[in-house]
Amino acid sequence: MTLLRRQFIRLGAGAAAVAALPGPLRAQSYPTRPITLVVFVPAGAVPDIIGRLLGESLAKRLGQPIVIENRPGAGGNLALQAVAQAPADGHTLLMLASPHAVNVTLYPNSRVSVTKDIAPVASLDLDTFVLLVNPAFPPKSVAEFIAYAKANPGKINLSSNGTGNLTHLAGELFKTATGIDTLHVPYRGTPAAFAALTAGDVHALFDTVGASRTLVEGGKLRALGVTSAQRVAALPNVPAIAETVPGYTVIGWLGIGAPKDTPPTIVERLNKEINAVLDEPAIKTRMADLGSDPFASTPVAFTKFIAEDVDKWAKVVKAAGLKIE
Repeated sequence: MTLLRRQFIRLGAGAAAVAALPGPLRAQSYPTRPITLVVFVPAGAVPDIIGRLLGESLAKRLGQPIVIENRPGAGGNLALQAVAQAPADGHTLLMLASPHAVNVTLYPNSRVSVTKDIAPVASLDLDTFVLLVNPAFPPKSVAEFIAYAKANPGKINLSSNGTGNLTHLAGELFKTATGIDTLHVPYRGTPAAFAALTAGDVHALFDTVGASRTLVEGGKLRALGVTSAQRVAALPNVPAIAETVPGYTVIGWLGIGAPKDTPPTIVERLNKEINAVLDEPAIKTRMADLGSDPFASTPVAFTKFIAEDVDKWAKVVKAAGLKIE
């Protein structure tokens, strides 16, 4: 037997032995190489920033680098598809978010979905949205906005960062809850939508507190109401829309997912370490600066949370008659 053949047999036997290890032992040896975190937005967007913050601390806990791979497109479905097709060994993870819950209904013919192809690992944060208007726009409160819209049906341009995402659906839900009629004007991403609003090309926009806080504090935009049930610390003087429209809430979220057949022991290990990262004071402070509230949970609780969000937005998407082929 040649030396090369003996080495090959030893390597094969070693690989087989690892595969035959019980789940707990495999989890103890995990990870064995760098982990790729696929992010559904371009570099520099808030979910990307949070992904990189998480990656830095998580890498120290797991003993392997976390490599960020940005795959924007198709409302987050390109990133989801890449992870769904990856080996289910915990070395490829997905930055999950609210759009993935919306997409289950918005993209009815998609080959992949968060409910079928992804194992929820850990939740990361909750994000509050805010109703923003150009400072020259007459209404100065949610009640005044509703009254103005009813007096001018179909004449208010309510923009978004793109058809079908939460900046759009927050507006659709607001229309349903208040009985107003507005015109949807979609833009390609946050920068374009903000540019149009600050220039006065459109009247109003829903976006996250984290993304818009600087523009509000600088007087370039006026915040009429936040979409959480109560007021938020980042914009303490801005009332909750629910104070005027009872029951109206829109909360975005981020989390981590893995390919659906990832061993439960690896999912549990990741969940434990990610929750520990979220509890780090420095991470809490940085996320607060971004307008995000850390949100830790178990894989089971996170799975239930996503399922409920899918159901909530399915009703809004269907009521608005939205569908992307």
